[in-house]
Amino acid sequence: MTIKEIARLAGVSISTVSKVMNHKDASISPETRDKVLRIVKEFNYTPYSNTNLPNAASKTFTLGLLIRSAETSLSLNSIIKAARSLGYTVLVSDSANQPEQEFLGVTALCRHGVDGVLWEPLNEDSLNFAESFRTSKIPFLLFNYSHAEGALNIDFEQMGYDATMALVQAHHTDIACLLSPGTRTERFLNGYKKCLFDNGIPFLDSMVYQEPCESLIHKITSHAITGIVSSHSSAANHLHGELSSLHYQIPYEVSLVSLKNDSRAHTVYPEISTFTTPHFAFGRHLCEQLVAMMENPDHVPLAFETHPTLDNRTTIAIPYSHRNQPLLVVGSINLDTYLKMEQLPYTGKSMMTSSSSVYPGGKGVNQAIGAAKLGAHVSLIGAVGSDVESDLIYEALKAHSIDASEVRRCTDAATGKAFIFVQRDGDSLISILSGANSYLSPDDIKKNSRYFENCRYCLVQTEIPQDTVMTTCHMARAHGVSIILKPSTCSYLDPELLPYINILVPNLNEINLLCPDGTLSEKADYFLDRGVETVIISLGADGCYYKTKTMEESIPAIPFQAIDNTGACDAFISALAVYLQEGYPMEKAVRIANYAGGFSITREGVPDSLVDRSSLERYIFRHEPELLNIQQK
Repeated sequence: MTIKEIARLAGVSISTVSKVMNHKDASISPETRDKVLRIVKEFNYTPYSNTNLPNAASKTFTLGLLIRSAETSLSLNSIIKAARSLGYTVLVSDSANQPEQEFLGVTALCRHGVDGVLWEPLNEDSLNFAESFRTSKIPFLLFNYSHAEGALNIDFEQMGYDATMALVQAHHTDIACLLSPGTRTERFLNGYKKCLFDNGIPFLDSMVYQEPCESLIHKITSHAITGIVSSHSSAANHLHGELSSLHYQIPYEVSLVSLKNDSRAHTVYPEISTFTTPHFAFGRHLCEQLVAMMENPDHVPLAFETHPTLDNRTTIAIPYSHRNQPLLVVGSINLDTYLKMEQLPYTGKSMMTSSSSVYPGGKGVNQAIGAAKLGAHVSLIGAVGSDVESDLIYEALKAHSIDASEVRRCTDAATGKAFIFVQRDGDSLISILSGANSYLSPDDIKKNSRYFENCRYCLVQTEIPQDTVMTTCHMARAHGVSIILKPSTCSYLDPELLPYINILVPNLNEINLLCPDGTLSEKADYFLDRGVETVIISLGADGCYYKTKTMEESIPAIPFQAIDNTGACDAFISALAVYLQEGYPMEKAVRIANYAGGFSITREGVPDSLVDRSSLERYIFRHEPELLNIQQK
């Protein structure tokens, strides 16, 4: 505190203060003298000539910390811990967001002769107080203040940019920004704006909200907003609660990304996709830089360079409008009977079964359920009998919200059946009774042409008649729909069919039946040369191999404990289709599908073993988080 500052606070001249302090105030009114003395007492002013300014030989080993509010300074604990580890104690002054209290804190720290000060200014006017520190020869370091050169800050602008980019990469364009009062708000908003600009998305003031409100809820429920970024976890939690109370599904109907303080890093509920703000690391960095300044006056503080990454993808998904684009499955429908045994039966040898179970199945049902559990809107075209088994099929499809309106009942055929023998190590042997599947005709496809009008991928298997498969492929080509074909239970594919197949997905046995000679690469080339765009061969415990005209790759299996391998390829195909439909490049979609196939071998019964999206992406996020970035790199 200087005499000049006392004069400014009292609204008098410096000479007036000097006269009062030196008892030469006979010409000064009692009111003015009392005012000056009151301020002198309040701020503990000591004339400069009477002070003992600190010097290098009189270190107090005390750091001053001047913050806006103890409630909002989340770096406080880490500063104190860091100071202690460096041999310093910390004297804390809380300005309580009041300029007068901030000035009192400045004078108090000067009076105590601290060795250095970390200062969180209230506003631009606060910097006028800096002269007190300079006069007292106390080095100070500004933080959480973006309007002064040399101030250290957490890069909330980059965090706002990254949070918004997480939604942009999931194909969102209608993104709202939810703000809360605090030092980060302006910088977070700037990052949000910059990300929109960089991605060609117009910024609208109407998409910025200061709190969860009725207008925001209305825009979300009407799908005018498909994604939200929030500067504070408290606001995000509040919004999550409001939407949950309305039985609104996150992220199926709206995606949500927020910042989260590291003091709340272990909060369990609600789990939201977040970027954790590194307050602890920032506090330590501040303390270390201030001590470096104290020990070397020429030291230039280093910027805080830590850039947080997305903690999880729990509340991020593609926009609702994208999800409404259906995925079409045309294929077989069976009731599967599982028989577990120590060893698979073979010619001349009878084996006892230890247990049996019955599940809905068939390649069509398996792939439809697999895609639905990953969030796709699925329609299934197939045939069942007019029997009790068909009722079980319809119930299973309804339970997974699959459109089964074109699953036709056949009055003169039984529902298809499969008998699956499962060995202890997960290997299986399957025998199929086609039943109503053989009655699925080209006419069934032609009369359902509307299902091809608004979809991108159609999954087909050859457990139905090949002329029906051919009609499906022709219909798909006419509507610009890509075909993913599983060549199951067949040793021949009509050469006329091959140019209509975009992705062929056989297992090793199937590719050997279709093309007995040559290496995997040569077998794949056989189909590529005849019009197939991509060949993906599932190799069981060896993972998968895929090849196109421009690339070739082998991907190792994910190390899961095998219980039942029956549905691995169906799980793979379901995931491949879902992620391709959402815009993932082939290289990443294949790897994600490889994880889905790995999950499926860990449980018995295909429908139960098919992984849901949340479980799949949580696991991938822990092991290969870059796969979930929809961009190529």
